[in-house]
Amino acid sequence: MYSETDIEAAVASGALTPEAAQALRDSVAARRRAPAVDEESFRLLTGFNDIFVSIAAILLLVAVGWIAASMSSTLLGHPDTEGSWIGGSPNMMRYFGATALCSGAAVAATSWALAEYFTRRRRMALPSILLLATFALATGSALAGLFQVILPDSTAEGMAIRTALAALLTAGATYLHWRRFQVPITVAALTGALVVTLVNIVFAFVPGTRDAWLWVLLVAGIAVFAFAMSWDMLDRRRVTRASDVAFWLHLAAAPMIAHPIFNLIGVIGGDIAPIKALLVLGLYIVFGIVALAIDRRALLVSSLAYVLYALAELFRQFGAVGLNVALTALVIGSALLMLSAFWHPIRRQIVALLPGDLQMRLPELDRPVRI
Repeated sequence: MYSETDIEAAVASGALTPEAAQALRDSVAARRRAPAVDEESFRLLTGFNDIFVSIAAILLLVAVGWIAASMSSTLLGHPDTEGSWIGGSPNMMRYFGATALCSGAAVAATSWALAEYFTRRRRMALPSILLLATFALATGSALAGLFQVILPDSTAEGMAIRTALAALLTAGATYLHWRRFQVPITVAALTGALVVTLVNIVFAFVPGTRDAWLWVLLVAGIAVFAFAMSWDMLDRRRVTRASDVAFWLHLAAAPMIAHPIFNLIGVIGGDIAPIKALLVLGLYIVFGIVALAIDRRALLVSSLAYVLYALAELFRQFGAVGLNVALTALVIGSALLMLSAFWHPIRRQIVALLPGDLQMRLPELDRPVRI
């Protein structure tokens, strides 16, 4: 089975002409009786071997991290042990930091080495995503451990500065991973690391913002959303890697937008008044319109739990105590299925209402189906 990435590579190398590549896409779309437009596709599996390799990689990486942590503990000595290199229990933070440094560095190095084969040579989708995630998380853990050793400041400001430094260097390492392997999710990981960096810098130097962390997160989410749209505008037909990059960025931005908004409204944590429940439903409709306009479903998925909770509370308050959950699932499930079935006709009508210059920045209404 050939992926869109394989077809792009064939066109780039001259093995296929652009016309032949498009003819192949049209032929596959006709055989599958697919709609005339793309369905926000992205590669997760190239075959069952992806799952097999992913399970094996997880087992290997867990073992590597465990062994590295055990060896570092043995070599360094526990802080409470007489003669320990770090000299007593007050330096417990340095001990755990050194352990995190060793285990994180081992897992990050192993993830990169595995990616050289399974990502760069085999182009396996799920293992590539997994190895990028483990590389980024392990690198962040190792760097956090390093700064915990050399900057053992337990104050809130000190912890924020340590986190910012670790996240910034993690972003640099993730950028090198992107340059080497070009895995679409890498840009989202890099962006997430930069967001963590900026947020902790704000927390460190403007302590008052910690009480307004939901607003800070919301601003960051809107910024990531704008960045995702910039990638979407690079590929309005969604036939290149830029569309896959945008997909993961939207997936990262959506919870950063939905979580602060609904928590600021006060959806979770008590009874919801009918007016508040209606406000939640209204916001979900707004999210739906935005999702239709940009042809991305991440906002709808990220805010779904809040809408389900609010609607269930609304049914409960109106007396449907025993069936509130069932009625909620019936209403929301039916609505989302109808929306999915008529997504493209509804999107066409919504986009037609937008200004012409904005329409030219949104994904095309009729796009070839990706293989």
